[in-house]
Amino acid sequence: MLKAVMKLFGNKSKPSGQVAKDRLRVVLIHDRAGISPEVMEHIKNDIIKVISSYMDIDRHDMEISLSNDEEAVALLANIPVRRIKPTVMSPHEQRRR
Repeated sequence: MLKAVMKLFGNKSKPSGQVAKDRLRVVLIHDRAGISPEVMEHIKNDIIKVISSYMDIDRHDMEISLSNDEEAVALLANIPVRRIKPTVMSPHEQRRR
């Protein structure tokens, strides 16, 4: 989880003060949503388990985080998909591949 956050906000072209502000914002979003890092890790593992039934994914490059605006908190997931598993494709979709 921290790796994903660091990747997201670790842009070296930003001044260090801005990077620190961005990281604090992520911490505050998680705190405001009432979700601990451990719970986020469980959510990530559950998402991996479900999605892996249907497609091969790149678990190392996936990013799952929370974002918020004034009205709501959103779960954001960026999950690179290598391929859809043939067992979940319809026969028509399998013929097109």
